[in-house]
Amino acid sequence: MIAVLNGPNLNLLGTRQPEIYGAETLDDVEALCAETAETLGLAIDFRQTNGEGELITWVQECRGRAAGIIINPAGYSHTSIALMDALKAVDLPIVEVHISNIHRREEFRHLSYVSKVATGVIAGLGIRGYALALRAMADIVAPEGEP
Repeated sequence: MIAVLNGPNLNLLGTRQPEIYGAETLDDVEALCAETAETLGLAIDFRQTNGEGELITWVQECRGRAAGIIINPAGYSHTSIALMDALKAVDLPIVEVHISNIHRREEFRHLSYVSKVATGVIAGLGIRGYALALRAMADIVAPEGEP
C-alpha cells in the first residue's frame, strides 16, 4: 500500500487560487490517483488533513503498514520540522508533490523541510504530479528483477 497524504488547504482545491492551483478539486486528485494506482497494480490510502499533528500521526502509522509515502505537505513544507522528523523516522521511500512550482513563487516557499528527507520531489506539473509520483513509487518499491 502507498499512502497518499495531503496537507492543509488542499480540501479547497478548485476554488482556492485556481490561477495557481488549477480548477481540479481534491476529489479529482483522488480519482486520478486511484486510476493510476489501479493501472500500476498498487493499493493506495488517500487522505487530507488541515492538522499538522494528524498528518504526523498518519506518517507514523505508515511504519510497517505502507511501502512508501507520497505527500503534498502544502504549507507544512516550509514550517514543519516535526513533519520532517516523522518522515525521516519511518524509513520509507517518500515522494514529495507540489501542484505549483514552489521555486517560482515567494521566497519563503523555496525551502521545504520535507525535501530534505524525500527520495524525490515533483513540483509545478499540476495534479499530474501525483500520477508521476505514483509511477515513480511503483518503480522504487518494485522487487528487484521485476518491471
